Amino acid sequence: MSTDETTDHVLMGRDGATRRLTMRTAPGASDTELVVLFLALLTALLVAAPVISLMLIALQPAPEVWSHLIAYVLPRAVSDTALLIAGVGTLTLLIGTSTAWLVSSYDFPGRTALIWLLPMPLSVPTYLSAYVYVDLFEPLGLVHRTLSLMMPAAQAVHWLPQMRSLPGAMLLLAAVLYPYVYLSARAVFQAQGTDAIEAARTLGAGRFTILRRVVLPMARPALAVGVALAALETLNDIGASEYLGVRTLTVSVFNTWLNRGSLAGAAQLSLVLLGFAALLIAIERFGRRSANVELSAESPRLRSRTRLHGLKGGLATSACLLPPLFGFVLPATYLLGESLRRSLSIGIDPALWRDALHTVTLAALATLIALGLGLVVVLAARWREARTTRAAMAVAQLGYTLPGLVLALGLLTPVLVIDGTVANIFRSFGYPSPGLILMSTGGAVVAAYVIRFLAVPTGLLKAGFDRIPRDYDDSARAAGAGRLTTLWKIDLPLLRPALVGAAILVFVDCLKELPATLLLRPLNVETLSTSIYQYASRGSFEDGALAALIIVAASIPPVIWLTRFSDLPE
Repeated sequence: MSTDETTDHVLMGRDGATRRLTMRTAPGASDTELVVLFLALLTALLVAAPVISLMLIALQPAPEVWSHLIAYVLPRAVSDTALLIAGVGTLTLLIGTSTAWLVSSYDFPGRTALIWLLPMPLSVPTYLSAYVYVDLFEPLGLVHRTLSLMMPAAQAVHWLPQMRSLPGAMLLLAAVLYPYVYLSARAVFQAQGTDAIEAARTLGAGRFTILRRVVLPMARPALAVGVALAALETLNDIGASEYLGVRTLTVSVFNTWLNRGSLAGAAQLSLVLLGFAALLIAIERFGRRSANVELSAESPRLRSRTRLHGLKGGLATSACLLPPLFGFVLPATYLLGESLRRSLSIGIDPALWRDALHTVTLAALATLIALGLGLVVVLAARWREARTTRAAMAVAQLGYTLPGLVLALGLLTPVLVIDGTVANIFRSFGYPSPGLILMSTGGAVVAAYVIRFLAVPTGLLKAGFDRIPRDYDDSARAAGAGRLTTLWKIDLPLLRPALVGAAILVFVDCLKELPATLLLRPLNVETLSTSIYQYASRGSFEDGALAALIIVAASIPPVIWLTRFSDLPE
């Protein structure tokens, strides 16, 4: 006979809405906490496993390979990587900050549309931008054919920009990565209080002096975050850098592993690559901590914008139009045109639907697992405020700093060990070996996706929980509700926007991920990103235009969500 009592309770939310809860006393709440804590620690171990594996692989002796790498590979790879990151970081900082300042401080023709258009290059993966612009500007490409109508073809070649170069890579990557800085900068420009700016204006400071002496110091933490994200994406890139002939550390790891067949040499180079990532994180944190000016604690009050007319208005419109024009409009238009042309002439390749199914399946599985693990990590930190749970959350969020190629290399050994262990267990019970389960079913790819993008749901869910007063949980607990009941009936309904946003972002990030997918996918299995890579490697990127267009189209809704999420009502 049950002794639990069922009780009805009514809680009122901030919006005035009431929620009726039918609760049953849950004596096993402490057990639930222990299970969640165990799963959170297991999640942190999952994220740390590739790095630990990488270090162990790097300890293997490979003197001949390492001497070759030091003499012929490492100097060029380090210099190209440093120059590329510095160039992309500088360009994204200039473009993102200036466009965010213009749309936040001035009114000019087309401003409202540009607010939504400026972040759109985030929907174009870096490798797609490189494939498109090389296809456009190579000899016999569209631009060359157009110029040949006005001058001899041999002379027209000299007018083509050299896209396969380090400066070309800087420009192409900056054109699609500057929105990281733009979104961060615009959010903080909108949220800044007006007191300091009005005080500076009273002292006779002009707009550019205010920008340099007041606004930018206050925005430094947000700018540091945006530049760091752009730099980490640059470090993760392999498709664009390899295609453009830039020998970065990521490309060198790829070549050392696959072309030279040296796993130890690739792991040693990967540790240098991780050193770059750690340096970027350190610089980003220094940039945030060194800011000694705080935002106003008052409710954000938008500053009055100056209306620009005539030439000034036209210049402001042009300055804000050019970045998304080159980063989004031209690539998307080219992909749309090529997709229509090839679909009408030869039809749609049936392999496209198979590749799309593989892509959606892997991305959906990874999204569900990442949401679940992210929720577990955040719950553990919320339910038990201790060093252990804080450390688990910090480790769980480190996955995004790992380049996909390094992550794939570090996962290889743990995945093979797990597959071998499962095979031995089957054989010990007299059953035939199932083979390499994780490697042959795409489980390794899903694991890489989860580790790399776990920071997204963890961060968004933590922010969502921070908005839920602990009084809600305390009231439910006092009424006899267990942890799971409180989570199901109170927390999850309030977390719905964060869950939806995290699911969208993780799913689309998985669609676009190339390095980890390229190296861990099962044999004879292609996704949209890897099929595009294969077409580009064969010199027939236009055959993969429709697959590329699908990725871009699927990436637009998350960009719209990000824009709306970071925007304040005007």
